[in-house]
Amino acid sequence: MKQALTGVGQARLPSGDRPALRGRKWNQRTGAPVLEITVEQHDGYVLCRPAGELDAYTVAQFREALTDLADESYVLVDLSDVPFMDSAGLGALIGGIRRARENDGDVAVACNRPALIRLLHTTGFDRIVPVRETVEEAVLALAELPD
Repeated sequence: MKQALTGVGQARLPSGDRPALRGRKWNQRTGAPVLEITVEQHDGYVLCRPAGELDAYTVAQFREALTDLADESYVLVDLSDVPFMDSAGLGALIGGIRRARENDGDVAVACNRPALIRLLHTTGFDRIVPVRETVEEAVLALAELPD
């Protein structure tokens, strides 16, 4: 099952105040930044793939998607299509891991972006969940997690 969720963040900027940084997508109707999240059910895990910047403008949608997946045994978050993540995005990711573990589940992360990998390493995130460069490697890491 593949489900695409397209939504907008909570903040809205007037059209004249929109920064044209990093190729951010904007909702033409509301003026809010767009984050697309694809959720795919696989054999043994659920893949959550956000696409777009994970920051204060878009984090509410990401947090909601991870909350919806909290009852899954294994969740793999693929950050390969996330060019930028700030502390709000990192906090949502950590909160999703906490909720998954409270429900006896676990999480792994796939990320091939050097800047994000550096962020995850610097903050110690990679010591609490497996962070791998590819989805395939992250799936293997999920399989190796203790029950």
